[in-house]
Amino acid sequence: MNDDSKKKQLRQYKTLATGLFILMAVIFVAMTVLQKSNDSHWIGYIRAFSEAAMVGALADWFAVTALFNYPLGLKIPHTNLIENSKERIGDNLGNFVVENFLSPENIRPYISKLKVSVYVGEWLSKPKNQNLLINELSSVIRDIVNKLDDETVIAFIAGKASDMADSIKLNSIIGNGIEYLLNKNDHQKLITNLSSQIKQYILQNQAMISERVGKESFFLIPKSIDNKIAEKITKGLSDYFLEVEESLDHPLRSEITHKILDFSKELRDLPKWETEFESVKADFLKSEKIQQYSSDIWQSLKSSLMKELSEADSKLKSYVKKNIDELVHNLQNDEQFQNRIDKWVRLTSYKYILKNTQNFGELISTTVGNWEGKELSHKLELEVGKDLQFIRINGTIVGGLVGLLIYTIANFI
Repeated sequence: MNDDSKKKQLRQYKTLATGLFILMAVIFVAMTVLQKSNDSHWIGYIRAFSEAAMVGALADWFAVTALFNYPLGLKIPHTNLIENSKERIGDNLGNFVVENFLSPENIRPYISKLKVSVYVGEWLSKPKNQNLLINELSSVIRDIVNKLDDETVIAFIAGKASDMADSIKLNSIIGNGIEYLLNKNDHQKLITNLSSQIKQYILQNQAMISERVGKESFFLIPKSIDNKIAEKITKGLSDYFLEVEESLDHPLRSEITHKILDFSKELRDLPKWETEFESVKADFLKSEKIQQYSSDIWQSLKSSLMKELSEADSKLKSYVKKNIDELVHNLQNDEQFQNRIDKWVRLTSYKYILKNTQNFGELISTTVGNWEGKELSHKLELEVGKDLQFIRINGTIVGGLVGLLIYTIANFI
C-alpha cells in the first residue's frame, strides 16, 4: 500500500473516531436539555453514558495525539513524544533488533537452512540469466580497463619484468631445460632427424666426395679407383648414419647424450657461462627496451581484451559460458559440491552477521536519529495511526459503559 492510500485510510478512521465523539456530545446536550422537562429515568442513563463516553474519547484522543503532535498546538510536557524522543527511539529500536533478531540463538536456525547452491544453480541454468551475468561482467571489466592509466600499467609491467629479469639465471634455466629434455628422451627425435639429414646430404653429394678424394689421392692412382674409394666412403658414412637413425641403442646416441648432459651441467655450474648470459641479458633487457616491450605487451593485451569483451560470440565469452555451464551442472547434480558451497555460505554469513551486529544496530539508530522529527512522526502515524484510532473508538465506548455502570450503581445505592 502506498503513502497516498495510507493517508486516505488514516483520514477515514480519524473521521470515524471524531464523528463518534461528536455523536456522544450531541446526545449529551440533547439529554441534558430533555432532562429539564422530562423526569424519565432512562434519560439519566443515556446522559451518563454519553457524558462518560465523551470523557473517554477526549482522554484517548489526547493520548493518541500526544504521540505524534502537540494537542491543539499546545506544548504540554510529555507530548509530541515521537519527534522529541527520536534519538532515544532509534537507540532502543537498534538495540531491540540486535538483541532479539540478531543473536546467535535466533540467526543460527535460519542460517542452517540456507541452500544457496540450489537457487544459484537454478538461476544460472537459464540462458537469459547467463547472458545477463556475462554482459554485466564484461561491462564492469571494460570500464575498469578503460579507466586504467596506460603509463602506470606500463611502468608496473616494466618494473615487474625488470625485477624478474634480475632474479632469473639464464644459464641455470637453459641447463636445467636441456637436462629435462634429456630425461624425457625428447632429444632422440632430434638425433634421428639429424642423422637422416646427414645421410641424405652424403648421398646427394657423392660427386663432391669423389672430387675431394681425387684431390687428396696420389697422382699415379687411376681415377676409377678414386671413384670406387669415394663410393665406399659415401656408402660407409650413409650406412653408419642410417644405423644411427634406425637404432635407438646405437652407441653414438649414447655418446651424444653424455656430451649434451655434460654441456648442460657446465652451463649450470661454471661461472663463465653465468657471466656470458648475464652480459647477453643486460644487452637484451636494457631499460628502454623493457619499457618498449612492456608498452607493446600492455597495448596488445588491452586491445585483445577489449575486443573479446565487446564481441557477442568471442572466445573469452564462450569460455566463460562453458565454465558457467559446468558450474551449473555441479550445482544441480554434485551433492558434495553443493554441500561445500552451502557450508561456506552459511559459515561466512554467520560470522559476518555476528561480527557486524553492533553495526546493524548503529545503522538503525543513526538512520532513525537522522530523520527529521516531523518526518519520523508522519511515517509512524501512517503505519500505526489507523489502529490507534480504534483506541479512540474503544475509549469512547468503554468510557460510556463505565460511566453507565457507575451511574447505575449510584442510583441503586
